[in-house]
Amino acid sequence: MSRKNSQFAYVKDKNIKNTTAKPYPASHIQGSVVSATMVHYQLMYANDIALLTHSKIGLNARAALDFISVSGFSYQEFQETFNTTVKTIQNYVSQGMKLDAALSEKLLKSFALFDKGIELFGSPGAFHDWLNTSAYGLGNEIPYNLMDTITGISLIEEELIRIAYGDLA
Repeated sequence: MSRKNSQFAYVKDKNIKNTTAKPYPASHIQGSVVSATMVHYQLMYANDIALLTHSKIGLNARAALDFISVSGFSYQEFQETFNTTVKTIQNYVSQGMKLDAALSEKLLKSFALFDKGIELFGSPGAFHDWLNTSAYGLGNEIPYNLMDTITGISLIEEELIRIAYGDLA
């Protein structure tokens, strides 16, 4: 459940101890389905233990469709990145199934990546555009092309940190 005040919105999850959701500026929350979706998943990747726990339990298959909505990925981009079809995900959703640990982990890492990217670039669209532009700090690779592995996602996260601190070399 979400709690709002004049400056920040927070989420609480009673099942996870010692985790604190980072505040989102209220302006990002109000009227934004993307931000509300991100807040829903924040505690699931708030720290390595939370990420591991939620990955092993398995995310509801709906999380994959939520990621498509947040990321702006086309179905083709999603299928290439996550090595599964949207049709399979839709079948899982209709059957109330959970995703396996590997796909759950990759989705949570991707949500965390988009969380950082949206914060840095200001919108999901701007971050999506950056993902599809060669990045000097990644050896002129297109970041999107690295998202098919956990290591690739980690490299993109490191590049975002460098950009945030002004270290573009």
